[in-house]
Amino acid sequence: MTASRLQALDPAAVQCVVATAQALGMGRIDQAEARLRPLLDSHPDHPEVLRLYAGILSSRGNHTGALAAMRRAVAQRPSDPLFYNTLGSVLGDMGDFDAAIDALRRACGLQPGLAVAWYNLGVMLTRCVRNTEAAGVIRRAVALAPGNMDARALLGDLLRMQGDAAASAIEYRKVLSEHPFSGMAWWGLADLRTGAFEPGDIERMHAALRDSRASDDDRIAIGFAQARALDEAGRRDEALDALAHANAVARSRQRWDASGFSAGIDQANRSFTPPPVGAATSRLGHEVVFIVGIPRSGTTLVEQILASHSLIEGAGELPDLPLVLAEESRHRGQPFPNWVAAMNPADWQRLGERYLDRTAYWRRERPGFTDKLPNNWMYMGAIRAMLPGARIVVCRRDPLETCFSCYRQHFANNEYTRTFEDLAAFWRDFDRTAKHFADLHPAYIYQHQHAALIADPEQSIRKLLDACDLPFEAACLRFHETAREVRSPSATQVREPLRRDTAHAQRYGALLDPLRKALGLPASGS
Repeated sequence: MTASRLQALDPAAVQCVVATAQALGMGRIDQAEARLRPLLDSHPDHPEVLRLYAGILSSRGNHTGALAAMRRAVAQRPSDPLFYNTLGSVLGDMGDFDAAIDALRRACGLQPGLAVAWYNLGVMLTRCVRNTEAAGVIRRAVALAPGNMDARALLGDLLRMQGDAAASAIEYRKVLSEHPFSGMAWWGLADLRTGAFEPGDIERMHAALRDSRASDDDRIAIGFAQARALDEAGRRDEALDALAHANAVARSRQRWDASGFSAGIDQANRSFTPPPVGAATSRLGHEVVFIVGIPRSGTTLVEQILASHSLIEGAGELPDLPLVLAEESRHRGQPFPNWVAAMNPADWQRLGERYLDRTAYWRRERPGFTDKLPNNWMYMGAIRAMLPGARIVVCRRDPLETCFSCYRQHFANNEYTRTFEDLAAFWRDFDRTAKHFADLHPAYIYQHQHAALIADPEQSIRKLLDACDLPFEAACLRFHETAREVRSPSATQVREPLRRDTAHAQRYGALLDPLRKALGLPASGS
């Protein structure tokens, strides 16, 4: 922390700033907030105080407040690369990846040796499925700071996306040989799903959880990884305990507002019922197939099947639809969906064309592409208005299995996965929304059943292709042979033939009765 950033602070205040930064670096948000609180009263406009406060607010999920604080800070330090680095992180946390990348590129330009900015830029590029760019940026971050274990673990993630599980595991093990408490590396091994754990790993993770050098982010990731290893060992009650602890630590930072989210979904659904007049009169968007659903419901598998077709490029989890809607919200000075009633057909066409312009990269080699951002189910009404020619595939899997799979997965920024009650509420919001829009637009929204795919793969795949207005191709039956980058928790699974033994919930029996109760399902054995 340079002296210039601490100007106008007395020694006691400087001590508070340093302690806050250390606590933030360890992911200890409560501690950071307690350290900074006195300075928010005594130095509310100091740029470094604002920068740290923005980091705390962002970790709490208060993205609007974080951005406001960071804008005030940058206005006072317009040439400070670290401030642009924090601004980029805040923008990324709120989902504005374009602006985040711009801010982080500014940071790198101002100080080309700022390794943390290169790392954060690589993270944002990865989230935008710009993996080739991301790989080069992450390698630069590692070259600048070989001790950045998160950057080195992210290189392992990129190898996993490319289908090289063995090389990915080697990278994670290299990280763990130097930093045995690296949560990203432990979780990376767990997410390979190829028997990557070795004898003694459970005990090593247990030791890592007690390591004073481990941040809260490390402990969360290690907890999920340890639960995966305990599950593989058949120690399922211990696995559930590990999951409960990891989710509790994550939930201590920010809580999911289930009732507020449900109210927002209701408002969005009403805004597109009936559909906007004149919005669905063209083939605009016929190039794209949106694949939506609760995470862990088979969306990656559906995309792999469609990407095996000669006419379809599998683009992955694209951020472009939410970003286009966010652009319109900023333009109109109102959050989505408050401005929907003011839109006319030309406005919807403008947004549709904006989306297609942003995603043109994915139509370079094939005429069509998939957009597999699962939570786009929240925007099905907007999709139909913007891109009336697009098809939407809604992926459905057994709700107990889906919700438990989400609970077991180390997700970033999916706070509804922390408790069984929040998961059940989220699933109900998805379920009624999917049914509602499928009833409104039956010719364009297809509800794909994972159970039907398992029972009769060829018939299910033929129905899927027909729903997407694609001719049948036998390559779609051999989807596991298709070579492509896959960035999702199912990256390894979709490179294997279709399996019928992937369900986990039934193995836990009565241990999952609390989740069954939250979902309104009968208890185990009932």
